[in-house]
Amino acid sequence: MHSNVLSKEEKERVLRALEEDKEFRYALMGLLGYKEILDRMISLEDRFTGLEERIVKLEERFAELAERFAKLEERIIKLEERVTKLEERLAELGERFAKLEERVLKLEKRALRVEEELRENRRLIIVIAHRYGVISEEAFRSAMKYVIEEVFGVAQVTKWVYKDEEGFVYGYSSVIEVDVLVRDRDHVLIEIKSRVSKSDVAELSRIGKLYERVKGIKPRLVIIGGFIDKDAYYLAKNIGVEIKPITGSLSSEIIDL
Repeated sequence: MHSNVLSKEEKERVLRALEEDKEFRYALMGLLGYKEILDRMISLEDRFTGLEERIVKLEERFAELAERFAKLEERIIKLEERVTKLEERLAELGERFAKLEERVLKLEKRALRVEEELRENRRLIIVIAHRYGVISEEAFRSAMKYVIEEVFGVAQVTKWVYKDEEGFVYGYSSVIEVDVLVRDRDHVLIEIKSRVSKSDVAELSRIGKLYERVKGIKPRLVIIGGFIDKDAYYLAKNIGVEIKPITGSLSSEIIDL
């Protein structure tokens, strides 16, 4: 009767066969249900190896992306620095431009003052020249035409000529001539004088009354003058005649007789 227990020699032979005979070992493992497990383990090991390789590649790509991102950040910082410098330069240029504009404005004001002074001096020279007979009345009136444009905004005036047979203005029959400006319903009689006297004011007042009788329209009466007699100025205020100075200040041109 044989025993089911292996002897020592048999055990040693089996163990040696497991170590030395691969097919025997797999056959034994198959019998024991381990072959499928071993195959799955080998498959898992292969998949794990593949995952490790993919992870390594992903890490390499991530490191590359991190490096590129760092370079991009560096470029952005440099660009920000350049933009900041440009903004500072623009602000500086803006300040310089504002100062330059201020200087130009001051120069323009100075130029305007010089032009005004030259214009005033030219007018004064013309007035003095006419006063002392250097230029004729016609030349004086022609030279002063541009003053009308400054006073009334227009340069073109017409001449009103009327035969005063009854002598209303001078007390005897005469031909009356006066510059007239008509704008809408506003009629303006204009006289230009190098020096304005009381008689000039009274004369224009009588011409204005004659014009109103003939035309049926009461005109505005204006004398544009260089030097203005003090009495002429006060008379003009009392009888409704306007006096406009050829040069800037009226008060500086009012003179005593």
